[in-house]
Amino acid sequence: MSPAAGVVAAIFSSALGGTAAALTRYTIGASDPVTLAAFRFGIGFIPIAALALALGVRWPRGRDWVWVAALGVAFFSFFFVLYNVAMSYTSAARGSLALSMLPLTTMVVAALLGREALSWRKTTGVLIAVAGVAFALSTGLADAPADAWRGDLVMASATLCMALYNVWSRPLMLRSSMLGFLATGMGAGALASTLLAWEGGGFARAAATFGPPQWWAIACLGLLGGAAAFYLWVFALECTTPTRVANTMTVNPIAASTLAALLIGEPIGLNLIGGIAAVGMGVWIASS
Repeated sequence: MSPAAGVVAAIFSSALGGTAAALTRYTIGASDPVTLAAFRFGIGFIPIAALALALGVRWPRGRDWVWVAALGVAFFSFFFVLYNVAMSYTSAARGSLALSMLPLTTMVVAALLGREALSWRKTTGVLIAVAGVAFALSTGLADAPADAWRGDLVMASATLCMALYNVWSRPLMLRSSMLGFLATGMGAGALASTLLAWEGGGFARAAATFGPPQWWAIACLGLLGGAAAFYLWVFALECTTPTRVANTMTVNPIAASTLAALLIGEPIGLNLIGGIAAVGMGVWIASS
């Protein structure tokens, strides 16, 4: 496949990620962060595992299996519990805008760990994007939930967690296959979240409080925000460079704010539009 096909796939993946943010905001009031993570990746793991088995992909072997499973728990369980906690405090647009800092956070973490040089151009891009996020989060506070700042801080922590995952996972991915790596990690994370949700009574509460709209949202969250989004992301990484793929993360808050406006009436302000534009410019400068 051509690099252009990879970029298109990554754009759709990021759009699905933004859709998942709005669906999370829609369902979080009737559930809890751990149970939502269990639903999202428990459902998402099924088609991913079936596809990996059907294609006969290479799976992690030996000690790599342990590390892939550990990274899967850190990302598909711990990271998304933090993600869901953040979405319970802030709006879908604000949370997704903070998450769209991921490509730049990954660049900084990679530089600190000696995996990638941080040039002046990259530094300039980081500063522009940070300024855009600060503008978006510091203005229009009247439109945000009362405790939105708590969600913003939690999402910032979650972004750092995902950046570390991106840097540490690549060598393991190269020694197996991207789809085998994804299925193993997602399965381990889904299992961890499922056990925690079962122990905490999350599934029982969901059965008692969810109506048909929430169950439809959960199904979409698992199939679109879990399986489809991460399959497209892996496909994009097979076609083009990680930097080009990461650049598409700025589509995430656009999709999140649009769907959240339709589902739960979250406002779309000029501050968010300006923040999205600054993040996109910063990512382009830093990675081009």
